[in-house]
Amino acid sequence: MDVETGWIASGIAAAVFLLAIASAVHALLQRRETGAVIAWVGLIFLLPLAGSILYWLFGVNRIRRRARALRDGHGPSPAPRPSLAVAPELSGRWQGLLGSGDALSPFTLSAGNRVTPLFDGDQAYSAMLNAIDGAEKSIALATYIFDSDRIGLRFAEHLSAAQERGVEVRVLIDGIGVRYSRRSMITRLRRLGVRSAAFLPVHLPRSLAAFNLRNHRKLLIVDGASAFTGGMNIRQGHCRTDPGTHPIRDLHFRVDGPVAEQLQRVFCEDWRFTTHETLSGPAWVTTTTPPAGPTFCRGLPDGPDEDFEVLQFTLLAALAEARQQVTVITPYFLPNVELLSALKTAALRGVQVDLLLPERGNLRLVEWASNPLHAELVERGCRIWLIPPPFHHGKLMLVDAFWVLLGSANWDPRSLRLNFEFNLECYSDTLGRNLAQWCADLRSQSRLLTLQEIQQRSLLLSLRDGAARLLTPYL
Repeated sequence: MDVETGWIASGIAAAVFLLAIASAVHALLQRRETGAVIAWVGLIFLLPLAGSILYWLFGVNRIRRRARALRDGHGPSPAPRPSLAVAPELSGRWQGLLGSGDALSPFTLSAGNRVTPLFDGDQAYSAMLNAIDGAEKSIALATYIFDSDRIGLRFAEHLSAAQERGVEVRVLIDGIGVRYSRRSMITRLRRLGVRSAAFLPVHLPRSLAAFNLRNHRKLLIVDGASAFTGGMNIRQGHCRTDPGTHPIRDLHFRVDGPVAEQLQRVFCEDWRFTTHETLSGPAWVTTTTPPAGPTFCRGLPDGPDEDFEVLQFTLLAALAEARQQVTVITPYFLPNVELLSALKTAALRGVQVDLLLPERGNLRLVEWASNPLHAELVERGCRIWLIPPPFHHGKLMLVDAFWVLLGSANWDPRSLRLNFEFNLECYSDTLGRNLAQWCADLRSQSRLLTLQEIQQRSLLLSLRDGAARLLTPYL
């Protein structure tokens, strides 16, 4: 019996060893980032079994092949013409960014749009519910979190009313985000007769392979002509009035005009990915949307599929184009080495680089991992402003008060490499100046982080932050 037990133990040890070797080899051959390779290989050899299991669950991007298989040619088609043909007046100053957008995005630049900032849930939710009430043909709603609180229940009632009057309604909620509430909003919507689905739903253990790949997009499209996007989920905390126990400041946008059709195409692709239903017919195919304003816009879908690294290269291109000022607002700031270098290089060129970050984050580990980056940025001339509580969840990038990037993505590894995100690039002097003034007002309410303050952090806090920084590939 002892001999047999010994053989079994030896066999298990050999299997674990071979699994660790296979995992390490896969990481060395498939992972692009040196830091991530070191982190995963180190974890695998430190904890051969647990490290290998974690790597295959969270370190391997499996959604790319699955996305290609499901799309089957039904995704957004390549841009039919260069953006300079749409906006020749932008050719001199913005030719580089227009060219990078043509190369990265499946969409061409769209003229004739109006983009309206909506600050916090009081403004955003009111406008969104009014648009839902005015829908005639279709409503497409995608969100990461859809809470079953007083705000979520209001949305459910309005969506149900639209469904009852003959509007085609589809609601897509992320499979993890839907679990933020004890009561599932998908269950409630289905009871109300509203077609809804969970993106990559969590059914353990068979769904663990895609557990780390989430749909973080926030999209509401009404009749293919008006849309809403930004960083705001559907939950009570985003409201300034009666936010509950966890108030959140945020920024959302209403978009009217032809570019809304791009948002609808992204939603239809995600819906087909999830349900295998192709949305077609008059309700979902927009022929011609009249111009609504002077803003040029383009959708920039990003995710671990064909749209991989669209956000990364867009940010790099925008930083390279900056001449006067760059403003970045993000709740989670863990950029990779390339983006850090681009920020510092822009500052060294004389560009005023302002980073507005929450003074107190809602994810402490991410906040700690971000702290070690502050010194090198401030030393090279970047300015870091700490936004006082309540937690600021807004996401925005401005270049020279003209080019605007808005949407769902954060400056962290999850948004840059794992999540399905949607951002919108906008070229507009009016929108740029208005948002630049809003950013200036936000800076006046914030505290400038000085190099002296950073250097005075205690050794214990620096060690804590440095240890958290080592976990960046897993955050």
